[in-house]
Amino acid sequence: MCMKNWDLIRANYIASAVKKEQYPVALTQVAFIGRSNVGKSSLINSLCRRKGLARVSSTPGKTQTINFYEVEAKCLDEGSDLRLKFHFVDLPGYGFAKTSKKDKDVWSGFIGDYLEKAQGVVAVCQLIDIRHNPLAIDLECYRWLKSCGRKVLVILTKADKLSRTQAALQKEIFKKELGLADSEIALYSSLNHTERNTLINRIMEEVLP
Repeated sequence: MCMKNWDLIRANYIASAVKKEQYPVALTQVAFIGRSNVGKSSLINSLCRRKGLARVSSTPGKTQTINFYEVEAKCLDEGSDLRLKFHFVDLPGYGFAKTSKKDKDVWSGFIGDYLEKAQGVVAVCQLIDIRHNPLAIDLECYRWLKSCGRKVLVILTKADKLSRTQAALQKEIFKKELGLADSEIALYSSLNHTERNTLINRIMEEVLP
């Protein structure tokens, strides 16, 4: 079976939801979560090579629903025609800067309900801005995801904003703070698509049955 050489060849928006009854028919799912404006939509667009697939906004908290995208991956190994379909799930950002407390409570409620109860979630990609040292809210989210029994891959976004040396140092800080193995953390730049193939193959390790 193809294990190390995959690409995403097709992606389409499927549905938006705020409750279980609105979820699409369940496929294997990979969810994306992070603080508002950390670059979740940009990362999904970059991985899928579909500009505008996930809506990007400069306004924190703009994503207010759970958005589902059907993604098709193809094995690129010679002689293989293996393809797999699964869902990327774009979750609202936490730490909403410009919303009422009532909205925060509602959103945290349905995000929590999804992550605690949704079937078929094989991994959660937690995005964190590489330019900042670990914040309490990021640490809290990571520990909560682990307490839910979720497999977590930490992705340090906006890696193009730092030099390679600075990015490597930041990666080590996060590894130590969260107790991560090297396989549990990745660097990414949605601007120049740094490490795109590596991240796709890392995600596919979780998606493969």
